[in-house]
Amino acid sequence: MAPFLSKRDLRFQLFEVLDTAALPGRPRFADHSREVYEDVLSLAYNVADRYFANHAREADLNEPHVVDGKVKLLPAVGEAMRAFREAGFFSAHHDEELGGLQLPWVMTQAVQAHFQAANVGSSGYPFLTIGNANLQRVFASPQQQKKYMLPLVEGRWFGTMALSEPHAGSGLADITTTATPREDGTYSISGSKMWISGGEHELSENIVHLVLARIKGGPAGVKGISLFLVPRFKVNEDGTPGESNHVVLAGLNHKMGYRGTTNTLLNFGEGGETIGELVGEPGHGLRQMFHMMNEARIGVGMGAVMLGYAGYLASLEYARERAQGRAASNKDPLSPAIAIIGHADVKRLLLRQKAFVEGGLALGLYASSLVDDLQTGPEEGRADTSLLLDLLTPIVKSWPSKYSQEALSDAIQVMGGAGYTRDYPVEMYYRDNRLNPIHEGTEGIQGNDLLGRKLTQAGGRGLELLMARIEADLQASEGLEGLDEIRTALKTALEQNQNALKALLGRAIELGPDLFLANANSALEMLGHTVVGWMWLRQATAAAHALPEARGDDANFYRGKLHAARFFATHELPKVRAHADLLASADSTTSQMQAEWF
Repeated sequence: MAPFLSKRDLRFQLFEVLDTAALPGRPRFADHSREVYEDVLSLAYNVADRYFANHAREADLNEPHVVDGKVKLLPAVGEAMRAFREAGFFSAHHDEELGGLQLPWVMTQAVQAHFQAANVGSSGYPFLTIGNANLQRVFASPQQQKKYMLPLVEGRWFGTMALSEPHAGSGLADITTTATPREDGTYSISGSKMWISGGEHELSENIVHLVLARIKGGPAGVKGISLFLVPRFKVNEDGTPGESNHVVLAGLNHKMGYRGTTNTLLNFGEGGETIGELVGEPGHGLRQMFHMMNEARIGVGMGAVMLGYAGYLASLEYARERAQGRAASNKDPLSPAIAIIGHADVKRLLLRQKAFVEGGLALGLYASSLVDDLQTGPEEGRADTSLLLDLLTPIVKSWPSKYSQEALSDAIQVMGGAGYTRDYPVEMYYRDNRLNPIHEGTEGIQGNDLLGRKLTQAGGRGLELLMARIEADLQASEGLEGLDEIRTALKTALEQNQNALKALLGRAIELGPDLFLANANSALEMLGHTVVGWMWLRQATAAAHALPEARGDDANFYRGKLHAARFFATHELPKVRAHADLLASADSTTSQMQAEWF
């Protein structure tokens, strides 16, 4: 069986491209070292390999189902959750006083990458639980944190985010779930929530739902949305789960992928009163929930990368072992067949996968390192870090989700008929990842966010910071051997970005919001490819520095990095121009299409 993750590449990204080994120089991480981080990564690999990868296919073939009113899962899922908890990964990034290791967020995401690659379905339970606890850490009261957050940090209870409703989907301004004030300061929650991952199961003692609802009599639209903590079971005075809180499973959704994660329709207030506690002030629910949503968007991007990466490794192993055909220059039918990795088109398909998944991994880890800079970096730089992270977040979520899908399509193509059979895992990865372009907001939502908000907030400061960092890395790479193509292509892409955005933003008032946003997807594609080109420049720079002293497998690794950067420069970055031209022209083709013409 092919490995689900490249240990060598992950360490290259963390310690040669990023300066993760320097984080112990910050007070919060003073007790850490690179050796500590290496041990954490090794533990994550061992747990993922033993307890998550072992049931990935079985969980795909045996979806959650209801027996006697309870959701039944494979026993192996529960074993995986216990192993994850015993390894300390629910609490690893939290304060030592909460039982954590105070692990940097970039290391936390690197740890999670192991589980996403090994079994994305089972990894969904801790993914949501960790995000739920992180939101509470910022917005919940000390009493609420003791009551609801600590059991999540300990891995005894699990958490969800309950936003969407059957009629509203991503249109959160239209939610109808209501919260009626009670005399004791709590609220009676009534309504239905759809697509709630991890919404019902028997994996934990309790489930804490973060529920968006409108306080009865509150204003319409997003200003009237508040956030509530709603447990599956009411909590006794001693902190133990008590009687039912009347959060009722109305049905399971059956998806094409992520089949190991329960996905539910939940009714609140069915058969009795559902009690919830308000988080913070009324009307701030959407702003609070964005804390978890933005964290989840980076996590979704990382999950997409790891699915694409696992598919790449599977197809790479197959290509090295599968003998078929001969070189075009060999006309001897009696000569032995060569491994298909020797054929130019198979190399193209493998290079394309490598460029997408290793570029996506670099992007996800870079964004995660910005979270550490925002929380523990120099105070004077944090405002700028926040703007840069805001700008990159829709790209981190969307670009890997889309291009890992293309990588997985290429993996199937490399493997031919074997690729789309269940004898190999790639068809499962393909189905799993097809959910990620929808998870946490579609490409349309992310494009509108990028073009309509992130590029213009703070007077365009985020874009200015991005361009400055790219320019700085271009300067730092001058004179290094093997970087000519990526440097030239990235410089051209930067110029195309700047010209297109200047032209479009200069006409924003004239165009009006509808036409201004009509090609928001092109902004996402244009900037996404440019940013990943930047990630390849950074990787190529690190490889060029290391190659002269490298030998054997290490030398081949660095040569592979330089060649993949060249591939991205020559095959992918030229695509930036088409999107730049569409943006600059404010093309109206899509906006002028009439519904009756379809």
